[in-house]
Amino acid sequence: MDYRAFKKIYGASNNDISREVYKNNQNTIQIKKEETAVNNLEKIFDAVFHISYKKGFQAMSMRDLSQRTGMSLGSLYAYFKGKKDLLEIIQTQGWMIIKKDLEQVLKAYDPPGERLKAIIKAHVFLSELFRPWFYFTFMEARNIEAAKSMEDHNQKILTQILKAGETQGVFKSGDHDLTASMIKAMQQEWYLKRWKYKKLNISVDQFADHLVRLMEAFCLSQESTKVGKGE
Repeated sequence: MDYRAFKKIYGASNNDISREVYKNNQNTIQIKKEETAVNNLEKIFDAVFHISYKKGFQAMSMRDLSQRTGMSLGSLYAYFKGKKDLLEIIQTQGWMIIKKDLEQVLKAYDPPGERLKAIIKAHVFLSELFRPWFYFTFMEARNIEAAKSMEDHNQKILTQILKAGETQGVFKSGDHDLTASMIKAMQQEWYLKRWKYKKLNISVDQFADHLVRLMEAFCLSQESTKVGKGE
């Protein structure tokens, strides 16, 4: 699957994400008119990502957020109690995006070789679709337990695929936890260092395909390689 096909299945607009946040937090958000709340949440998230990129979330003040969104401080507090709550909302939503979509991908592919390829590409494609959420989560929530749990969860998926593949003779034996960790780090390269790949004129499909080929060259057993070559 290439990025265009992936986007048709898993793509979502900022408005869609904000609507999901509203529905998941109706018990704490004081605004009852859905369209108003969704539009304002979209403005809030866009402003948070912009300010955080410029000077960091911790340095961002509520006044900064008020100026960027054009909303009063009182209006902002109708959506969250403070920066801690706002961080938790963003963190939770980012986690839900990744978890839900990766679970769908896992259900669609069964053989370990195809599953590994699909998961590697899916994570890269998701980070392209939702880059502000991925970048913010990595840069501003590295020490938050939810962020650590999210990374651990994604890494465990890779480890389980590699172990299952070894059992079936698809992958070589080895330190699968370490391999999964290295795959995760390379996936993060795409959204953390976009400037580098833009300079090289590398598309998201080229990056994902190259990463898959690297991992296949390292992980596939000799028997699987022979089958792939038609020997």
